[in-house]
Amino acid sequence: MKSKVFFTNLRATHKENLFRKLEKLLETAGLSETVSKRDIVAVKIHFGEMGNAAFIRPVFLRKIVESIKSTGGTPFLTDANTLYSGTRSDAPHHLVTATQNGFAYSVVEAPLIIADGLRGKSETAVEINRKHFKQVYIGSEIVQADSIVSVAHFKCHELSGFGGTIKNLGMGCASRRGKMAQHSTVSPAVKKKKCIGCGDCVEHCSQQAISLVEEKAIIDPGKCIGCGECILICANSAIQIEWNQAIPVFLEKMVEYTMGVLKNKKGKALFINFITDISPACDCYPYNDAPIVRNIGIVASKDPVAIDQASVDLVNSEQALPGSCLKSSLGPGEDKIKALYPGVDWPSQLEYAEKIGLGKRSYEIIEV
Repeated sequence: MKSKVFFTNLRATHKENLFRKLEKLLETAGLSETVSKRDIVAVKIHFGEMGNAAFIRPVFLRKIVESIKSTGGTPFLTDANTLYSGTRSDAPHHLVTATQNGFAYSVVEAPLIIADGLRGKSETAVEINRKHFKQVYIGSEIVQADSIVSVAHFKCHELSGFGGTIKNLGMGCASRRGKMAQHSTVSPAVKKKKCIGCGDCVEHCSQQAISLVEEKAIIDPGKCIGCGECILICANSAIQIEWNQAIPVFLEKMVEYTMGVLKNKKGKALFINFITDISPACDCYPYNDAPIVRNIGIVASKDPVAIDQASVDLVNSEQALPGSCLKSSLGPGEDKIKALYPGVDWPSQLEYAEKIGLGKRSYEIIEV
């Protein structure tokens, strides 16, 4: 049996605007079945890096918040801190960025809570017993929430091929240690030319895995737990992620983290993808390039695999927009993601997600 993916286009009239269409989409997709009275509901959203403008407009989040409240739930908007040093690498900067990007309480009518705490260390270990991980590290506020509504901006991505529901959950809900575990099999690397020997990383390392040798930081991989805090602490960007993970392994790890996020949310999760402003790279950059295809619509489903497969298919079914960075596979039906990132086998994440029981790749689109 195929999974149901509900779709609404972006057409609107004076009788039915887009916010009403979004409300109907949520109703039809089963929001009231997902959120019970008195549920505390995590609304997982990407607040956008400062300088990026492709993220979902906050006014749409207000409508989702209103719909959740109408079911009796209490929503909060959330994301976990980033592994890299940017404008969302710790909770204070993350909240400032979210507010300046328009996600203030006065706009969205819900509080903002960073899922993994001040510096990305508020985490809960979730047992999954899969190929790459026996347990995964998820932001504690996500785990403790009664239900979750994933609201993802669907776009292309340089590591995963595309970013949709699975990436919004698997990478987006992981603590700093969880993000590091997905990205790399070893400890961060010190770039000696940038290291000035200040010792800040040594003082902040919870595992005493860093020492100074000849005024340069040295990381002991035997002691390092991959929490990534030293990356954030270093003011000179001398400590960096080792991007040594084979893409297929990285994708499988991200899928396993998605399983961890959803483990205690059976029947309590709903997924929404905004297939709009489809940029060629992640919203984590401090800019966004021109979209590769037109704005398509919004999809919702209870199946995280089906919704991402449907979103990919909808994007690839479009004619590419002139003036974007896309130079090949421009026609309807051609693989635009593969054209942008030929080294990324993007279907493998969906294949693995289906294999471990997260959902189905086969779907039917039901237009609302």
